[in-house]
Amino acid sequence: MMEHTDKQTVQPNKQQLLNRLKRIEGQVRGIHNMVENDRYCVDILNQIAAIQSAMNKVSLALMEDHTHHCVANAIKNGNGEESIEELLDVMKRMIK
Repeated sequence: MMEHTDKQTVQPNKQQLLNRLKRIEGQVRGIHNMVENDRYCVDILNQIAAIQSAMNKVSLALMEDHTHHCVANAIKNGNGEESIEELLDVMKRMIK
């Protein structure tokens, strides 16, 4: 279940993130084709592992940007506790 917030931000590395996501999207389509074409299970699983690794890198990049910008600004503006709790909550969801 995805939570929705009305908060917005400008992603400092937006184009890099979009490029990575586009590559991941292509990899997912590739896995779809592999399943459709009855490819060997281990080959499919190796591709899934590559996608999971790529998604982890995207997540880490977003977390780094969020921490350096949003959380740092919240701390400077006296809203640090709420921002830190939000970051910890999302980190807990990421490692489930």
